[in-house]
Amino acid sequence: MLNWIWAGFFFVAFLAGLFRWLVLGEPGVWAAMVGSSFDMAKTGFEISIGLTGVMCLWLGIMKIGEKGGAVSLVARAFDPLLRRLFPSIPPAHPAGASIVMNLSANMLGLDNAATPLGLKAMKELQEINPEPDTASNDQIMFLVVNASAVTLIPTAIMTYRAQMGAKDPTDVFLPLLIATFCSTMTGILVTARLQGLRLASPVTLAYFGSATLVIGLAAAYVSGLDKETLERQTSLFANLAIFSVIVGFVLLAVRKGVAVYETFVEGAKEGFTVAVGIIPHLVGMLVAIGILRTSGVLDQLLDAVRLAVASVGLDGRWVDALPVALVRPLSGSGARGLVIETMKTLGADSFAGRLACIIQGSTETTFYVLAVYFGSVGIKNTRHAIVCGLTAEFAGFAGALAVAYLFFG
Repeated sequence: MLNWIWAGFFFVAFLAGLFRWLVLGEPGVWAAMVGSSFDMAKTGFEISIGLTGVMCLWLGIMKIGEKGGAVSLVARAFDPLLRRLFPSIPPAHPAGASIVMNLSANMLGLDNAATPLGLKAMKELQEINPEPDTASNDQIMFLVVNASAVTLIPTAIMTYRAQMGAKDPTDVFLPLLIATFCSTMTGILVTARLQGLRLASPVTLAYFGSATLVIGLAAAYVSGLDKETLERQTSLFANLAIFSVIVGFVLLAVRKGVAVYETFVEGAKEGFTVAVGIIPHLVGMLVAIGILRTSGVLDQLLDAVRLAVASVGLDGRWVDALPVALVRPLSGSGARGLVIETMKTLGADSFAGRLACIIQGSTETTFYVLAVYFGSVGIKNTRHAIVCGLTAEFAGFAGALAVAYLFFG
């Protein structure tokens, strides 16, 4: 799918270039598109290199959390819920720990680091799958939870915002948390319904009810604040939460006698490898998207949607972030490129720039996750996985749109 998207961008841009040259008499379009490709290649490289430090930091912190017991503590805290969402996993089976590690990486916004952990979890779930060529209920639930992102600390997104000149890169923290809650809860509830899981137990109601209460109170509280107070308090909460995670991981590791610095360096080395591996993917997508926008095709499509939205009396500022929502289910790198391109074109602190970041962090790439995770273990019959994943994606987009207007509208 990604191959067709990438090649399609170039082909459509080429046709648009021919039209502007031969019909509209604009031969300069070719120089503009070539110039855009060079500019976007440079931008992609610079952003990837800038991301290296953040990936090293958080994978180092994750390694400290793993050896210091923070990850196992989180696993124990969520074990009662996970046993009800994944009822077929036997007690003490390694799939449970792998799922927790994968979700922990996703919660920290380390989607590239989460992939190998997710593949490991899927392989272990396949070991207890009675029909190897058909997705089990637990595998589908795991895929849907991944497709809904479960992002608590959007590390990479905040880094992109900082590199794109955002005044406060963390101002999307709370909106993203609310949006990802919408996608995750929707995905879990729809999947549980189709699988016949009984979630109306005291344990699940306690987990889901507590999370809903906290998110609801947060949304109600911020809705009554003026813009300046909202920005100040959101920034305070975001930075305090992030720093608390770091300090908590380190303190637990010190208490257990872990050599925290050496452990951090061990994890940071993995972060460097992950960040460098992003460079060709990000450069490739940014170049294709930049050429498509320079050709005029993307702007024409968005203008048509904006006109349709305005004709029914609705605000159309969200339309500029629409390409992110459309590409996100298909390609993570493609959506990431669109997010960066939107901020580069319209500004990191523009409404569309912020909305694009929230969309990126509130959902995952359903088709990519399905192809990679299920393909890695030879599953051919995906059953209801796509329907549940796309439902979660839509809920994430709707939630992102709502909170963007609540916080930045």
